[in-house]
Amino acid sequence: MTEREKTVRCIVSGRVQDVFYRATTADRARELDIRGWARNLADGTVEVVMCGTDASVATLCAWLWEGPPAARVTAVRVEEWSGTTGDGFGVR
Repeated sequence: MTEREKTVRCIVSGRVQDVFYRATTADRARELDIRGWARNLADGTVEVVMCGTDASVATLCAWLWEGPPAARVTAVRVEEWSGTTGDGFGVR
């Protein structure tokens, strides 16, 4: 039996731009075999859309609170996502 997949959109707030947040998120997502993307938003937050097994999505969601060493995360808002993610994990 294959594990069920889950797709979520996360908005990460704090000092998350210009600290390699998207790149390190992409590296971690690829390690976890998660599809999706990370991109900067105009308001200074980072959007992370991810699709993978329940366990891998939960692991990456927890990691988003940590991020790379220079990041200072103050909030991670998680919501269900019904869009498509395509193949692989990219930085936009």
